[in-house]
Amino acid sequence: MAPRTTKPAGALQEVGFGDLRDLIPSWERSLRAANKSPRTIRGYGDDARLFATFLAEKGMPTAVEKLTREHVETFIEDQLARHKPTTAAVRYRSLQQLFKWLLEEREIPSSPMAQMRPPAVPEVPVPVVSDDDLRKLLGTCTTNEFDDRRDHALLRLMIDTGMRLSEVAGINLEDVEFGSDVIVVLGKGRRIRAVPFGPKTARALDRYLRARARHRHAAEPALWLGAQGALGTSGITQVLRRRCKKAEIEEIHPHQLRHTAAHAWLAAGGEEGDAMRIFGWKSREMLARYGAARADDRAREAFRRLLPGDRL
Repeated sequence: MAPRTTKPAGALQEVGFGDLRDLIPSWERSLRAANKSPRTIRGYGDDARLFATFLAEKGMPTAVEKLTREHVETFIEDQLARHKPTTAAVRYRSLQQLFKWLLEEREIPSSPMAQMRPPAVPEVPVPVVSDDDLRKLLGTCTTNEFDDRRDHALLRLMIDTGMRLSEVAGINLEDVEFGSDVIVVLGKGRRIRAVPFGPKTARALDRYLRARARHRHAAEPALWLGAQGALGTSGITQVLRRRCKKAEIEEIHPHQLRHTAAHAWLAAGGEEGDAMRIFGWKSREMLARYGAARADDRAREAFRRLLPGDRL
């Protein structure tokens, strides 16, 4: 009988060319075990499956050990031809995380993306909503009807705090703290932060909560209620779309209100470090991106206040 050979401890094990399509569910289980948000897991999984489908349709290998940089680059090139650079960049980063996991799990000896760079994303500032349009928007919610009270509180909160849409939708009754006028939210990366709100928003929330107490779904834990129960992200987006139409203004995307709040904070002289904590940003890159839309306007206003040449 031939002697049995063993591999040194730590050596890469034979895996038999695991198929990418079969490994994606395992990756998703690993993400859940790491307590990643459902949205993150869904996004990563969708992007990985899109990549696997692309490979299969193009007659390329789907065995992970056979994937090369060329395969990934061909996919990203295809995404750039079909979608905005931001979409291609998001999918690039999803694949980065996928190959990182495959490497950690010893399904591949090295990552084909090791020396790759993400696609360049040109900076396109998100339009800031004018104060005039914001006033028109709030002006559509003037009655004591339940929907008006709810929408007025909802809009004021988004304008005031610049919360992400998912954060606003995820607020429960117990998260609203009137004693300190803050709302505790679960942000990106499952990070918890307390977001302050102003007196006008506090008054709008108070009026809504009194109406909410009489709603047939009042026992629901979610703050925002509709005819069928809790309002999710799509329901809140519909509220904004409906109010824009009623105000006869151009449709506003929820994320524009976040950019608008960031601009208002910086224009009022708010500290950048404080902005990062309030808006839930980890890097100054995000601060620069959200402040880009009206950065020139703020610079000109600062110049007029300082008038450096007038000292002479």
